Amino acid sequence: MAIISSSNQEPSKRIDKEKRIVENIKLGEDSNELKLRPQNIDEYIGQKKLKESLKISLKAAKQRNEAIDHILFYGPPGLGKTTLSMIIAKEMGSNIKITSAPALERPRDIAGILMTLQDFDILFIDEIHRLNKVAEEILYPAMEDFSLDITIGKGHSSRIKRIPLKKFTLIGATTKMGSLTSPLRDRFGIINRLEFYDIDELQKIIERSSKILNIDIDSEGALEIAKRSRGTPRIANRLLKRVRDFAQVNNKNIIDKEIANLALNILNIDEKGLDQIDRLLINTIIDSYRGGPVGIETIASAINEDITTIEDVYEPYLIQIGFLNRTPRGRIATIEAYKYFKKL
Repeated sequence: MAIISSSNQEPSKRIDKEKRIVENIKLGEDSNELKLRPQNIDEYIGQKKLKESLKISLKAAKQRNEAIDHILFYGPPGLGKTTLSMIIAKEMGSNIKITSAPALERPRDIAGILMTLQDFDILFIDEIHRLNKVAEEILYPAMEDFSLDITIGKGHSSRIKRIPLKKFTLIGATTKMGSLTSPLRDRFGIINRLEFYDIDELQKIIERSSKILNIDIDSEGALEIAKRSRGTPRIANRLLKRVRDFAQVNNKNIIDKEIANLALNILNIDEKGLDQIDRLLINTIIDSYRGGPVGIETIASAINEDITTIEDVYEPYLIQIGFLNRTPRGRIATIEAYKYFKKL
């Protein structure tokens, strides 16, 4: 239940606060960063099975003239959860409001956003596993019954008023599916996992981005960047920009394999896409702990890195490429890791 109280803040301060909580995206906005995001589902590269399923759900919702069911996207960061949400809004011809769970500190934060939504609008909440308990409970009737329960008054004189909401769609994104409570997870009608991208898909993304950014690149240069992008489009686009800087400073008119290789080596990113922390993490397990098993707290202390960062940023890719195993007893470096780092 939401407890809404009047505010003594000046109107301008309240507006500034809301801007910090929610971002209203204009889907036709002209900027390179937004242009890098595909504008419709057919332009979206990768996640083939997810796209096919989503196309059916979108078409069915539009035929019924209904809001699409609430959607939960989960998987490692940088794989396109926000981009897909913006595409869904555009396909539905609706607006999208983007926020993150940590920004929704008080009941009136989430209640205020819900009351501004119109029919078919999309509310995208990033890091939804970090919602506090009160905000999560406010979402239950909003998601199920499109209503907001507000407690008016205090003590024995308090009463609950139910306010109807427009038929909106909540899209939640999380890197930690297991951290969601069952009541929240069960209220999503569509649940999809985003997978790491293969090298061919990343090469296509890099070639598309290079055209938007007016970067001359050949297929071998794009392939070299793709190989080192950790299966992640966000990283692919970031590396493309850094290689562009290197080519520009060295008066190279086109990014080819040689230029890409030189630039990425300077950035300390090897042929598997591993950076300094990845290599330090695996080598620490092998050299200091005989390959494991070793606890995550011990690893974090040994390499002076935050546990959450290790779990969310480094481990998913290391597990994906078969260099690391998680077990009940701790982390273990695999034979593949031993071979790659020539530790056998």
